[in-house]
This record gives sequence, structure tokens and C-alpha cells, in this order.
Amino acid sequence: MSTAERILADRLEITAGQVVREIGWDEDCDDRLRAAVEEWTGDALADAGGEDPADAVLLWWREKDGDLFDALTDALTGLTAGGPIWLLTPHQGRDGYVEPADIAESAAAAGLSRTPLDVAVSWAGTRLDLRRRGTR
Repeated sequence: MSTAERILADRLEITAGQVVREIGWDEDCDDRLRAAVEEWTGDALADAGGEDPADAVLLWWREKDGDLFDALTDALTGLTAGGPIWLLTPHQGRDGYVEPADIAESAAAAGLSRTPLDVAVSWAGTRLDLRRRGTR
């Protein structure tokens, strides 16, 4: 693993042995990021219909994919307590770009706090975590 991949692994807080569920894969997804996550965990990404609880979710999302709030609430199903959803959206200027205001609105409605993070050349990342009671 390269130094850059190690830094990204640390930032994503994905470690060996974790189950990472992937939702929204398509041919435009960043295969290097996907492969790096598989290398970090030591296992293939679990598909959206997986029955095992997930420690984290990679949610690839494009503007045309439908209702983001619905996708976020679905991604919470089967997610272990404290597990993040990594929302991956195309960078500005790319096909499928999602406005930050749309992400903020959907995340807030789903009870999620957000932390943006640049994760790939063509994809922006937003870490989404369930908000603790009494926080905004």
C-alpha cells in the first residue's frame, strides 16, 4: 500500500476485518478507491443486499439516482452502532454532481452529521454519522 493510500485509510477509519457494504456501484466509480478499501479490510466489499451487519457503508451517489434522504435511511439499515456512511459524489463539474446544500438537507433530515473529505480524483466524500442526542 502506498503512503497516500495509508493516509486515506487512516482518514476513512477503515481497518482490517471490517465489513464494508457498497451501495450504488456503477462503471463510473473509482476502482482504485474500491480496491484500496478491500485491501485495507482484507475482504471484498459486501453488496447492498448483504445480511451481515456492516461496520461502514460506501454509498456512491449521483444527482440522477433519486431521493438522497431515502438512500441514506436505507444505508443505515444493518449498520453497526457508530459506523459511518461514506457518501461519495462526483466532484463539481462532473456528470452527476450533487449540490452540497442537497447533501446537507438530506443528511440533517436523516439525523446525520457530516464531515466533507476529498477521497478520490473524481469523487468527493462526506462522512455521515448518526448525531448524538442534543447535538445539531
